[in-house]
Amino acid sequence: MKELVNLQLMMFALIIIGLILKKTKVIGKEGQKSMTNLVIDLILPCNIIFSFMIKFSSKIAQDFMVILIISILIQVFCVILGSVLYNKCSVKRKKCLRYATICSNAGFLGNPIAQGVYGMMGLTLASIYLIPQRIMMWSEGVSVFTEAPTKKEMLKKIFSHPCIIACEIGVVLMLTGWRPPHFLQETITSISNCNTAMSMLVIGMILADADPRTLVDKDVLFYSVIRLIIIPFCVFIPCLMFHIDSLVKGVSVLLAAMPAGATTTILASKYDCEEEFSVKLVVFSTAASLVTTPIWSLILMKV
Repeated sequence: MKELVNLQLMMFALIIIGLILKKTKVIGKEGQKSMTNLVIDLILPCNIIFSFMIKFSSKIAQDFMVILIISILIQVFCVILGSVLYNKCSVKRKKCLRYATICSNAGFLGNPIAQGVYGMMGLTLASIYLIPQRIMMWSEGVSVFTEAPTKKEMLKKIFSHPCIIACEIGVVLMLTGWRPPHFLQETITSISNCNTAMSMLVIGMILADADPRTLVDKDVLFYSVIRLIIIPFCVFIPCLMFHIDSLVKGVSVLLAAMPAGATTTILASKYDCEEEFSVKLVVFSTAASLVTTPIWSLILMKV
C-alpha cells in the first residue's frame, strides 16, 4: 500500500511539473510535440526491449497467451461498444468518442503504471497486451475518421511502428537468451529509465492546455465513466470468474482503465472533427484517471 501511494504521488508530482513547465512557457507547443515523439519513438521502445530481457519459461509463455487473448477480446468489445453507445451525439463527436473508446492511452500512461505496480514482468505483459490495440489503432481506429486504409497502408503502419518493432526485438532476445554487448544494454536501460518521468511530464503538458471552466461536458462525463469504470469492470469480473492469474488480471484491468489516447486530438484536428471537444475528452479522462487508477489498484490488491 505504501509503495502504491508513493508511486501515485510521484507520478502526480511529475504531472504537476509538466503542467507548470507548459503554463510558464518553459516548454511550448513544438517542444511538447518533440517530447511526445521522443517518448513514442525512442524511450518507450527501449523500455519495451528492456522489459523482455528476462528468462523465458513455460509459465511466461502461458501468461503471454492469456493476456494476448484478453486484449483481443477487449478490443473487439470496445469496437462494438463505440459503435452503439454514441448514436445520439453529432457525427463529428461520435467519431471522437468511438476512436477514444477503441484507442486508450494504455501505452503512454499504462506502461509506467504497470511497471510501477507490478515490476518488470508487469511491463513485459503490458507490452504484449498493447499489440492488439496498436493494430486496431492503425486499422479500425483510423477508419473511424477516414475511409478504411488499404491493407498495404495498414500493414506498413503496424509493422513500422517503433513499439511493434521493439516487441519483435524483445521476443527474439527473450526466446534466444542472447543479450547485446554490455555497453548497449546499459544504454537501453538508461533510456528506458526515463520513461515514467518523460511520460508523466507530457501528460501534465496535455492537462495544461485545457480551460477548467469549459472542461465539463455531459458527453465527456459519459465517456469517462465508460472508459475508466465500465470497461475495466467488464474485464475484472470475467478475470475473477475464470480465476485468471493475479498478475495477468492486474495488468489487464489497469490497462483497460486508461483514459483517452492523445492521438484522439491529433486525428480530430487533422480531419476537422471538433478538435476542442477531443481535447476535453483527453484532458478530463486523464485527470479523472488520477483518481480511478489508484482505486482500481487498491481493488486489485484486495482481491
